[in-house]
Amino acid sequence: MADGQALDEVVTFTSDLIRIDTTNRGGGDCRERPAAEYAAARLAEAGLEPALLERTEGRTNVVARIEGTDPSADALLVHGHLDVVPAQAGEWSVHPFSGEIRDGVVWGRGAVDMKNMDAMILAVVRSWAREGVRPRRDVVIAFTADEEASAEDGSGFLADRHAALFEGCTEGISESGAFTVHDGSGRRLYPLAAGERGTGWVKLTAHGRAAHGSRPNRENAVTRLAAAVTRIGAHEWPLRLTPTVRAALTELAALYGLDADLDDVDGLLEKLGPAARLVEATVRNSANPTMLEAGYKVNVIPGEAVAYVDGRYLPGHEDEFRATLDQLTGPDVNWEFHHHEVALQSPVDSPTYARMRAAVEEFAPEGHVVPYCMPGGTDAKQFSRLGITGYGFSPLKLPEGYDYGAMFHGVDERVPIEALHFGVRVLDRFLRTA
Repeated sequence: MADGQALDEVVTFTSDLIRIDTTNRGGGDCRERPAAEYAAARLAEAGLEPALLERTEGRTNVVARIEGTDPSADALLVHGHLDVVPAQAGEWSVHPFSGEIRDGVVWGRGAVDMKNMDAMILAVVRSWAREGVRPRRDVVIAFTADEEASAEDGSGFLADRHAALFEGCTEGISESGAFTVHDGSGRRLYPLAAGERGTGWVKLTAHGRAAHGSRPNRENAVTRLAAAVTRIGAHEWPLRLTPTVRAALTELAALYGLDADLDDVDGLLEKLGPAARLVEATVRNSANPTMLEAGYKVNVIPGEAVAYVDGRYLPGHEDEFRATLDQLTGPDVNWEFHHHEVALQSPVDSPTYARMRAAVEEFAPEGHVVPYCMPGGTDAKQFSRLGITGYGFSPLKLPEGYDYGAMFHGVDERVPIEALHFGVRVLDRFLRTA
């Protein structure tokens, strides 16, 4: 089991990493190198030989390998990203890059997304070095840049240009799984992620006839765009159940003593109450308009108008997503992918999934582990190009009233110290047996 020093270090490392501002504003505006050098130094102190790799100056990734005891076993990738989304200091109770530790909680941008997991990985690896522990299978550690934007300088770069560093890796773990969900009735759920919806960020472009704003214009680009955006926003996507979501609904129904009527999923979700939040975003594709760009003067009808839509599609349903957008945009609006990544589906009956479940249950015996499909995406999408099956497993035992989902990209992001301690213990237990 991870030692007491590991429990102290995970708190220190989380705070230290938060204090290193790695804000990713998109468009290449980020510099992860200081955080990468920090992580690499901690790994080197544990006797590893980390490689620092850049596609673009300052956009640094770290990769290191721990040799396992069984050379015939497939390797396991353990990865976390170093960049964070922007934070407006005036909106926070503490400065978002202070890493302040107060009342048993570590505060700051990245406390949950995902410098906490980075710190857990470092703490476990260093604990192993002190004990002389080697895992059964090779473990490849990767800290990546650019996850909060395109991943072109991070996991995409590593998968495309440095595939040899991940030789033998067949499975990987990263963020958004094995966290406590309180259902309001005393039950504690621990969702383990075994899939992700695909990313389809879409750019819509409407063309029309530029003209004076005082004259009738039936070829108004803004009108055409607005009509398409309205159709997309109002569209009711049909129900589509993937294997992971089916497994989630079946296990949740059994836990709550309900009939797992998958012919009436919406009715089942109503009966599940707060637990339905784990599933409701992943039973359908989705497309939410988010940005509008048009015009330069109030009395001028522009010849072009642009909108952006955050689209997500389930594994196996990208073709349906494309065909639906073709229909909803209509003949007067063109659409193209602004950013496009695959959907992922991972088995929930694999030995690795069983070991993750067992690790959580050992330290949270009162909890109920259930399968889960992430509504968004992670670096697992890029690593899937190498044939790596990804799971979400960054364990945290959270108190009731703590809104885990609101911490991602939210104000006053923070993580309890006890949650970090739990995470180190569970991660250590899993990686020793994986």
